[in-house]
Amino acid sequence: MVAIIDYGAGNTKSLQFALERLGASHVLTSDAEKIKQAERVIFPGQGAAGSAMNKLIDTGLDQLIPTLKQPLLGICLGMQLLCEYSEEGGVEGLGIIKGSVKRFGGTVKVPQMGWNSIHDPKSPLFEGINEGDYMYLVHSYYVPLCKETVATSHYNGPYSVALQKANFYGVQFHPEKSSRKGQLLLQNFLKLPA
Repeated sequence: MVAIIDYGAGNTKSLQFALERLGASHVLTSDAEKIKQAERVIFPGQGAAGSAMNKLIDTGLDQLIPTLKQPLLGICLGMQLLCEYSEEGGVEGLGIIKGSVKRFGGTVKVPQMGWNSIHDPKSPLFEGINEGDYMYLVHSYYVPLCKETVATSHYNGPYSVALQKANFYGVQFHPEKSSRKGQLLLQNFLKLPA
């Protein structure tokens, strides 16, 4: 069973449809016990970091998530909130991954919206996904390169498009909107040892 964390900060419908296509049983929940008992957890997210973090705090999920031992996949804002701090609203994150989330600067259009290529993929998540394959992104903030970086993309310079620390995985792109390769990444996540 996959628990999708429900904290009002994610387009969860397309994620649920993607899991249904893969035949994965799942539940959308904010119930701590159900999340703890799930074989795998998906931490989705879109919208503003501040309001998302406030919802996690209000429900106590900010205390629960860092204690989880099963594979967890943070998607988009869900990945960013795994970090210590976000420039978006000056928000403290969950602190699982050291470092700060930054806003894109320079002359690039913000948000980055659309397809971008993935480079240096090195994680079981990327089995069958090749250097230069494309994923779908919508974001104004990014995680700089760090020791937990397991794939990069490039927009006004290289940045972390995927992170991994122990059982915590994160992707900046939306696998549920990234066609066949995104579906493959979700399938790889479902195959990770629980």
